[in-house]
Amino acid sequence: MRIAVAREIDPAEGRVAATPETVKKMKGLGAEVAVEPGAGTKSGIPDAEFTAAGATVTNGALKDADVVLKVRRPAASELAGYKRGALVIAIMDPYGEDAALKAMADAGITAFAMELLPRITRAQVMDVLSSQANLAGYRAVIDAAAEYGRALPMMMTAAGTVPAAKVFVMGAGVAGLQAIATARRLGAIVTATDVRPAAKEQVESLGAKFIAVEDEEFKQAETAGGYAKEMSKDYQAKQAALVAEHIKKQDIVVTTALIPGSSPRKWSPRCGRARSSSISRSSAAAIANSPRRGKWWKRAASRSWAIATCRAASPRPLQVCTPRTFSPSSKSWWIKTRKRLRSSGTTRS
Repeated sequence: MRIAVAREIDPAEGRVAATPETVKKMKGLGAEVAVEPGAGTKSGIPDAEFTAAGATVTNGALKDADVVLKVRRPAASELAGYKRGALVIAIMDPYGEDAALKAMADAGITAFAMELLPRITRAQVMDVLSSQANLAGYRAVIDAAAEYGRALPMMMTAAGTVPAAKVFVMGAGVAGLQAIATARRLGAIVTATDVRPAAKEQVESLGAKFIAVEDEEFKQAETAGGYAKEMSKDYQAKQAALVAEHIKKQDIVVTTALIPGSSPRKWSPRCGRARSSSISRSSAAAIANSPRRGKWWKRAASRSWAIATCRAASPRPLQVCTPRTFSPSSKSWWIKTRKRLRSSGTTRS
């Protein structure tokens, strides 16, 4: 069997579908492993390490491959290099992507969507949703701290006191709980919301305050698989009103909730209808952190973070950036501070 590790063509994607360690395991099972040149470069894995693990690094890695490993669903331009009948294993993001799925079917590809694996004990080691969401929740808060431009913990000096930043996390799944834990470790005052009753105890166990409309519908808002159900229009209206009022007092907002198959733009509370700043890329709002869904969402970066400052009364202009593609205006606070100090002659470093 020939297994190929493909290079990701999306310039914002920094991950690779295999590592030297997993290559060794595949070789141990008797498979022939080929890797496209530069496949691991953005992940800090040079071609030499794949070669040392027993893989063949070649431009013809995909030719005649029985199995192709990718991080993301192959684009139509890539399918021409795959042989008919090849198995492609990747994060397929199939919802609403009929044209892309048809292109794979026409190319004779058999596709396995990693994110649709049953969430059972035997499959835990292959759970790409939890593993990537955990990292995403952490990174969302780290990026937010850089964008925020102030310290997150309370700072007390003889010159005065700077209050702790207020962080609001929407969605308390794997990504949300990690975001809460990270924000708490950085010293922020954290609140969180979720429509699942079980999330309340989890949020409070991390030292955050739980915010939700706790009515009868709230008590039945979780599926058998542990996901949030899409709530009724009436509940959404009450939730939007509660969130809109709460968000006025927040410095940073992190949105992590995901309804499988639903676009984040569809289910995100329309706070903009209640106040001037809505949770969207055109607002002064938040860190949106979910798998890429919908045409609007695909204009964000690989892990789909849109980052900005959040306090409604803040005089700072909107600043939006993504993990690997920072806009010129979205410099970190300390970089701006050093430039100001240099210009004033206060520091030589």
